[in-house]
Amino acid sequence: MKLVVASGKGGTGKSMMASSLAILFSENVRVVACDCDVDAPNLGLWLGITEYDSTKRISTSEKATINPDKCVECGECFEACQFGAIERTRGFTINPLLCEGCGVCQLVCPADAVELKKVMNGEIGINEKKLGFPLVSGQLYPGETGSGKIVQELRRMAEEFDHDVMIIDSAAGIGCPVIASVTGCDYAILVTEPTPSGFTDLGRILEIVNHFQIPFGIVVNKWDINPSLSKKIENWSGERLLGKIPYDRKVVDSIVNLKPVVYSDTEVTSEVLKIFEKIKNQS
Repeated sequence: MKLVVASGKGGTGKSMMASSLAILFSENVRVVACDCDVDAPNLGLWLGITEYDSTKRISTSEKATINPDKCVECGECFEACQFGAIERTRGFTINPLLCEGCGVCQLVCPADAVELKKVMNGEIGINEKKLGFPLVSGQLYPGETGSGKIVQELRRMAEEFDHDVMIIDSAAGIGCPVIASVTGCDYAILVTEPTPSGFTDLGRILEIVNHFQIPFGIVVNKWDINPSLSKKIENWSGERLLGKIPYDRKVVDSIVNLKPVVYSDTEVTSEVLKIFEKIKNQS
């Protein structure tokens, strides 16, 4: 069973929910947790993990280089590059921070002077000891591309662990890493908040989930910061509503102290437990 926790907007409490579900499910079944927000991974912090037993550097993207000995300085690559990565100085060079590795420059070069080379664009860390179940976490290196491909590799590595339930903490939004996180999942937990942007972005992530025909439930976090909008979201969600979580400053204290929320003295815990029971019944 693959459960993905997603949200169209950042800061809604997605990682808090994913970490709590991973711990609660692990009490009865074998769990593997995946932090697929490779641009800003923080699931480990919510689980109290700051170090990994093993780390593997990976390459999921390429960047172009120009061989000056072959280059005839025709400028075809310079004109074709849509990212402004090719610079004209004495001849032509490629700025690796701007190159997306699309390969257009290689296609248009008449002198076969452009080569695409693999780059180490990220790493995947694994911790198996802290909580009794493995956490697989990805990290895209600064300035690199290919976050969606790193998520795919991360999920492939997570599949190697014996598990009954995989908890996937997706990135916020609707981009490539989100699509790579959602694809192939059995159930989606969509976390939102009672703000105009939170409600609007819930609709955006819902389009992705519906596209892949994934059953889903909705959680409204910090519902009491705007009760009227929370009620509107609740009515809109209908039977899809899994629960509402109140705002509690102790949740912030939990992550500051690297203590999972379900182990903390906060009223949020009881609501999370109710949501967990609903998810068990629906998944």
